[in-house]
Amino acid sequence: HGARKMEDYGRFLALLASTLLVGFLSIILSLVWVFHYREGLSWDGSLGEFNWHPVLIITGFVFIQGIAIIVYRLPWTWKCSKLLMKFIHAGLNTIAMILAIVSMVAVFEFHNAKNIPNMYSLHSWIGLTAVIFYSLQLFLGFAVFLLPFAPVHLRVALMPIHIYSGLTIFATVIATALMGITEKLIFALKNPAYSASPPEATLVNCLGLLLVIFGSLILWMASRPHWKRPPAENAKILRPIGATHEGTEVESTMTNSSNADKSDLRGNTEAARKQNIKFDEAGQRSTM
Repeated sequence: HGARKMEDYGRFLALLASTLLVGFLSIILSLVWVFHYREGLSWDGSLGEFNWHPVLIITGFVFIQGIAIIVYRLPWTWKCSKLLMKFIHAGLNTIAMILAIVSMVAVFEFHNAKNIPNMYSLHSWIGLTAVIFYSLQLFLGFAVFLLPFAPVHLRVALMPIHIYSGLTIFATVIATALMGITEKLIFALKNPAYSASPPEATLVNCLGLLLVIFGSLILWMASRPHWKRPPAENAKILRPIGATHEGTEVESTMTNSSNADKSDLRGNTEAARKQNIKFDEAGQRSTM
């Protein structure tokens, strides 16, 4: 059993390393693209201002959001308090959100400076929708899961929705990025045209492939049930929430069978145990 655990841990680390590598490569390719083939970065209404858009979306909205999704999965954090991990999860998502908004401002400012119409492409429609839903997800996540006011039954009810929305928004962001880079190449490559496959086209097509690989690795890690943060340390995390004495006893029973005689508790705390399983779901499984 120990050997299997180590093998599983090794597999997880290999996946994590691959994911980080692909993510860093995507950021590097986006920088090579804007500095080597385009006009670099600036904030003066020129093309250099537009270039903040792909760089910040890939860095923030794709890479940082991806890391935020799998942060609960890192086995060495399972000893940390759940609250600390929630703050890290929320913090990374907040950074991603800020970078996404700055990147949108860059496009609007660039368009307005050059009298280019805004919000006409499918890319812009879905992109803006993703940003709006992401803000909503972030706000609800803070209100329900991070602040201590939401009742447990609300957390339990919203958790599956929170997870589903997070993964869907993440996948949508990657799809939108692919639409955006395709659109940019078709607009920008005139001589030679995109269809002539100049080096820039090949580089940016490879960037798109890396984004798809990054996304699929994150979604794989996020959807493996055996890599979930285990609910074992539940007792010490949940006690402050105001569980009854019985509830706490059941929690410690579930964590450590020597704490109490299970048979004594079995009959009269079935309800507490069911409630406790719900606590597990709500308290322990913020991104799955």
